[in-house]
Amino acid sequence: MALKPNRSIVGNQTDISFFYNSTAEKGEVMIFSTAGSGAAMDDANAVVTRPSASASGQRFAGILLNDVVNKDLTHTHLNFHKDEVQQGGKVTLAQAPAVLVTDMLKSGDSPSIGDPLYFTLYTHNATDTTNRGVLTTTPVADSGKIGLTDDPLAVRARYQVAKALSVVDADNYLKVRLLDPVS
Repeated sequence: MALKPNRSIVGNQTDISFFYNSTAEKGEVMIFSTAGSGAAMDDANAVVTRPSASASGQRFAGILLNDVVNKDLTHTHLNFHKDEVQQGGKVTLAQAPAVLVTDMLKSGDSPSIGDPLYFTLYTHNATDTTNRGVLTTTPVADSGKIGLTDDPLAVRARYQVAKALSVVDADNYLKVRLLDPVS
């Protein structure tokens, strides 16, 4: 389990307009891959994906709220109690200012309360062999310019996607508040 059920998501803090074309675990960080036009509610071009190892130039889309699975639907069905979505289907993303409790934190990171959190591609625990979109305390280095400045604080603000609201517990869970990154 990558998300605990105690969370604060109200109103329009979720987005259901994007497709995801691989398998994933709820709680993973997603970035925009390709864009649809207009509302893009059924536009197959509106796709999210995991971040690459270098997050530079990527844009945070949200935190995945579904498990994305690849099942043979002629033999079984999706487990709606687990909020499963078939690979290639529409997913639900939590967006700012949602509050979540997640274990999708870069393995070895131990943020303090109030620390800024960024996104990266990494394993989220010692037993996981899959690189996932996770939160990290390591600021993203951006090779490009932001507007007319190369200010390192502006670069950090551009990629900061959350803030720690607790410290990591014994099960590696952390309470976070999602933030709108600076565009």
